[in-house]
Amino acid sequence: MLTAVLSLGGALVYGAADFLGGLAARRLGALLATAISAVAGLAALLVVLPFTGGDPAPADFAIGAAAGLVLAVGIALLYASLAIGPMSILSPLTALVSAVVPMAWGLATGDSFGPLGVAALGIALVAVVLVGLAPGEGAVRPSLRGILFGVGAGAGIGAYYIVIDGTADASGLWPLAAARTAMGVLLFAAVGVAALRARAARRANGSVEPAERAGLGPGIRLAIVCGLVDATANVLLLLGIRAGELAVAAVLGAMYPAGTILLAAIVLGERVAPLQWTGLVLALVAAGLFALA
Repeated sequence: MLTAVLSLGGALVYGAADFLGGLAARRLGALLATAISAVAGLAALLVVLPFTGGDPAPADFAIGAAAGLVLAVGIALLYASLAIGPMSILSPLTALVSAVVPMAWGLATGDSFGPLGVAALGIALVAVVLVGLAPGEGAVRPSLRGILFGVGAGAGIGAYYIVIDGTADASGLWPLAAARTAMGVLLFAAVGVAALRARAARRANGSVEPAERAGLGPGIRLAIVCGLVDATANVLLLLGIRAGELAVAAVLGAMYPAGTILLAAIVLGERVAPLQWTGLVLALVAAGLFALA
C-alpha cells in the first residue's frame, strides 16, 4: 500500500514537472532547460538533506551519480519530445516505455509474469498503436522525431529506476543529490559544447551573434520551478521503490501522463482524438495491470 501511495503521488507530481519542462524546453532548448532544472532540484535537495538523515556509503554516491547520468539523457530526450509535442500523446508513450524497461529487467534477472502480466503487455502494444499511429481528423499527429525521442526518454527513465534501486535504504536521499550533481555537470558541459559549436558555425558562415531570445527569462523561471517539482517527485518515487518492488513502483510511477495531459489540455488546449483517448486509457490500464502482475 505504501509503495502504491508514494509511487502514485510521485507520478502526479512528475506529470506536472514534465509539463513545465516541456514549456521550458520550447524557450531554452532541451539541454539548457534540463540543466537548469537539475541544478534547481539539487539546491532543493541540499536544503532538506540535513533534516532527513541517512548514512550513505561511497558506493551509494557512485550509484547515484551513475543513475544521474542515465537520467540526464532520458530527461533531456523527454523535454525535447514534449517541446516538439503534442504533450498529451508523447508523454504516455514515454511512460509506457519507462514502465516496460524495469519489468524487462526483472524478467531477465529471474522474475516471472502470470496471465495479468501477459495481458498487460498485449494491451500496452495496442495502446502504443492507438496513441501514436491512429490520430483522428483535426488531432495533432506526433512526428517520427518526437516518437523516437519519447521512446529514448522512456528507456532512459526506466534504466534510471534500475540503477537507483541499487542504493541502500540507509543512504537516505543522498544518492539523489549525487544524481542531480552528475546531471548538472553533464548537461552544462553539453550546453557549453553546443554553444561553442554554434559560435564556430556562425563565424564560419560570417553571421552575427543572435540577439537574446525574448523567452529566455520566462524559460529559466519555468525550468527552475520544474526542477523543484521534479525533485519532489524523485523523492517520492525513490521512497516508493524502497518500500516495495521495483517493478510495481516503476509502473505506478509511469502513470504521470495523467497530470501532463490534464495540464496540456487546460493550458495549451491540445485536442486528442477519440481513438487516441482510447489508447491513453489502455496505456493506464496496462500500467495498472503491470502493477498487479
